[in-house]
Amino acid sequence: MKRRTALIEMGKDGTFTIFTPDTKSTVFGDGNTVAEAKADFENSVKEFIEVFEDMGREDPDDLKNTTFVYKYDMPSFLNYYDYLNMTKLANMSGINPSLMRQYKRGQYISEKQVSKIQTAIHKIGKELLAVRLV
Repeated sequence: MKRRTALIEMGKDGTFTIFTPDTKSTVFGDGNTVAEAKADFENSVKEFIEVFEDMGREDPDDLKNTTFVYKYDMPSFLNYYDYLNMTKLANMSGINPSLMRQYKRGQYISEKQVSKIQTAIHKIGKELLAVRLV
């Protein structure tokens, strides 16, 4: 099974768009939330393949037997995983909590800040993987 990237970005109007940057057959999805955009995207992929089948053509090679790996811009990530405590994540990242909330609303974020946040998120993930409940 092939793995392709599906990028999730928040638009200036606060809605979310998903698109495939590395396929010949670009597929889009959008919605008011990341979850809605993902559902629309997955439906678009399905419909795209169905159209090819209805026309008697082979499915596009870049969509056939493909799993999509979702990559998020910072506002999309922070909105989709809204159960994360922004203040605590900001503190773990070494970022001002007020600035973190601005990032969630779409404020420009430097690569250095993205790296700090991603490092903190990966640390949380490792800690959660080590948890054993009794």
